[in-house]
Amino acid sequence: MIMRSSQNRRSAIKNIITGTGAVAAAGALSAFKTSPVTNTKSEELKGNINHSVCRWCFQNIDLDTLCKAAKDMGMKAIDLIGPDEWPIAQKHGLYSSMCNGPGVSIPFGWNDPAKHEKLIKDYSDLIPKVAAAGYKNLICFSGNREGKDDETGLANCVTGLKQILPLAEKHGVVLCMELLNSKVNHHDYQCDRTDWGVKLCKALGSENFKLLYDIYHMQIDEGDVIATIRKNIHYLAHFHVAGVPGRNEPNETQELYYPAVIKAIKDLGFQGYVAQEYLPKVHDQDQQIASLKASMLICDV
Repeated sequence: MIMRSSQNRRSAIKNIITGTGAVAAAGALSAFKTSPVTNTKSEELKGNINHSVCRWCFQNIDLDTLCKAAKDMGMKAIDLIGPDEWPIAQKHGLYSSMCNGPGVSIPFGWNDPAKHEKLIKDYSDLIPKVAAAGYKNLICFSGNREGKDDETGLANCVTGLKQILPLAEKHGVVLCMELLNSKVNHHDYQCDRTDWGVKLCKALGSENFKLLYDIYHMQIDEGDVIATIRKNIHYLAHFHVAGVPGRNEPNETQELYYPAVIKAIKDLGFQGYVAQEYLPKVHDQDQQIASLKASMLICDV
């Protein structure tokens, strides 16, 4: 969730309302380098991963075009769109795998009691809409520390979230707090460690509150992503993918070997979605679609 020097996900979302694994990866990288725009039919995919794409990363492609391209290449869903955009995804047979939260404010979240009244109202309005549309995951954020220690921030989150969890449980909606790095992109963000997020999950004690594990962010702040995922998979509802460093394509230019990471997720029996949330290095629309196809194939294990 931050990007080129002049762009970050916070502003981007607001503007939107945001033969083996080695052989497969080699083919995907070749597709990216040559940048052909061809359909990747769903039958070419292995069928083990539910692929999605974050809308905000491809803002220069209109949503209708992005949805068509995603569907053609075998993706099942699109991330981080709201009620006004759901009909476009539905037209193309795509699921909203992680629904935008109201206000979409990363720095000001559930760890601040002064924000609870508005957050409770806004989430209470949105949760039934998410359920009525047939969706499940709804994003939320801890907010920045602003001087609060981890214990105080966690306690504040518990106090606020407990007031909307019964509604989420009633409607079968899962509130997903995103893990973000505070070292590079979201300075002072409180939910920047998996163990803090898991403590919050345990304190709330509800299957309707889990974590959005952003692999890019957690590689930056804590590393050891495969072991961490294995240890905490019960609390992880969703995954985001991007290359480290730079938040670009998850290919051979960066330090994470995504086929191994995604295979670990698959081997754990994960049935949720893995969404591409990277910033393509190319700017041409056709090249961006080819880049997305290549990145998806790298993660298709």
